[in-house]
Parts: sequence; structure tokens; C-alpha cells
Amino acid sequence: MSSEGQRRACVYHLLRYVPDAVRNEYVHVGVILREQESGRSEVRFTRDWRRVRCLDPDADTDLLEGMEDELRRRLQEEPEGNLMRLLQESLSLSVQMTESKAYLAESLPAGMEELMRLYVEPAPRVRMPRLSGRAQIQMRMRTEFEHAGVWDLMRKRIAASQYTRPGDPLRIDVGYRPNGVIRMFHAVSLEPGMEMAKVLAFSAAGLRAGVERVEKAELELTAIIEPAARLSATAEQAEQLQQYRFGVETMEEHQIRVLTTADLARVAETARRELHV
Repeated sequence: MSSEGQRRACVYHLLRYVPDAVRNEYVHVGVILREQESGRSEVRFTRDWRRVRCLDPDADTDLLEGMEDELRRRLQEEPEGNLMRLLQESLSLSVQMTESKAYLAESLPAGMEELMRLYVEPAPRVRMPRLSGRAQIQMRMRTEFEHAGVWDLMRKRIAASQYTRPGDPLRIDVGYRPNGVIRMFHAVSLEPGMEMAKVLAFSAAGLRAGVERVEKAELELTAIIEPAARLSATAEQAEQLQQYRFGVETMEEHQIRVLTTADLARVAETARRELHV
């Protein structure tokens, strides 16, 4: 353990999600940590939105994740900028920032881990509802891409409408372009049924043609699903596996590569190499 003399003087702010300003109920969703001497800052939002959904079932967690990316970008562009102004320009009215507090950190990453553990991530003893199928796959995707150091380099919530036609509500979770190919990855849970698989299959041809037209590149579209073993606990196994196979085959028939969460470490490592991280 480092002594206090070796630690870095920092200040931190907690970010709160406040859906109703009148009731003033909130849950901490993120931390901003700034080193005073260098002015370097880090920002991180939670990757587990269950407490937010308990407070507000209609919370737009995709928007919150997008705000994290935007805030990180602004802090990188203006490391000495006025933090309050950056927040006002980057955050919605439902996200508020606490006053700054002093903090001694061994390093910015280590300090961020400790503050997230103290204030934002739920304690292990607290029993939380299980993440839904798609949300759990999305969290696994983000975790693996973060571990590979490529998450911040990837496009998120890619609007299909820019490649298909206006009004298309589909947003692909993440993607990147290494060379003449664009790789996109979308979480598809087969646990509740085949609807997600059918939506992606229906959209695949239009997406592929649009990417070729707009980006002058080939599209490799990958669906990330849960392993088949996950499904047996929620219904009779034979019927569940039959539907599972149907979903996989439906996507593959439309030239969608289908992988499970067990493949994500390999996928993230490929992204790391291709993005030269």
C-alpha cells in the first residue's frame, strides 16, 4: 500500500440519476475524478443499470451510456475546461453532479475503481434482480471490449436509418472499421423468443446494401447470443432448444454471423489487434 505522501491529490464528483426533481429520489450512476496537479480527468458510468431501472423503469439507459461517451470525449478535448460547463452541455436534466470532494489516489484508474465500488456499484450483499437476457449480453460485450482496451474506439448505438431509410428504429450496439470491412455486433437474446432474431434478420440485407453504398465497405454483421445451456432453466429444454436453433438458423440464413458470449474474449482480442491497441 502506498503512503499518503505518494498518493495524488484529486477531487471527485458523483453523478446522480434523478428522474423526478420534485421527489428528489436518485441513484448514483457515475464518477468524475480529476487529478489536481495535472488536470487529467476520468469519467465512468455504471455498467449495471438495474438500480436505475428499479427507480425508473422507463429510464433510457442507451442515452445514459451515450452521455458517458460524450462527456469523456469533451474531457479529453478540453482537459482544463470548466467542468460545470462541460457537464451542462453533455448531460441531461435527469443527471446531476454533486459538489467536489477531496480524495487521495494511488493513480487515477485505482482511484476510480475504489470510488465506483464505494458509491456506484451495488454492494455484493444487496440482492438485485437478474439482468434481462439482452442487457446481460450487452454488459458482457462491453466488459470484454473494455478489457481489450477498444471500447472507447468503437462506434455505439449505430443508427440503421443512415443505411436503410429514415424512420428505421434499429440501432446496432457497437461496431468498428479496421480496413475495407465494417464489423458490427448486436446483442440478441433468444431467451424470451425469436422476435429479436427476426428483426435483425429482416434488417440484414438492407444494412449490408446501405453500408456498401454509404461507406463503400463490406459489412460483417455479428449477433451475440447466450449459450444454449442458459435456456434450459426457463422452459422445458426440448422446446426451448428447438426455438433456439430456429433463431440461430434464421439469422445465419440472412448471412449474419452468430456467436455466443463465450466467444467474446476472442472477438475482443481480434478487435484489439485490428485497431492496433
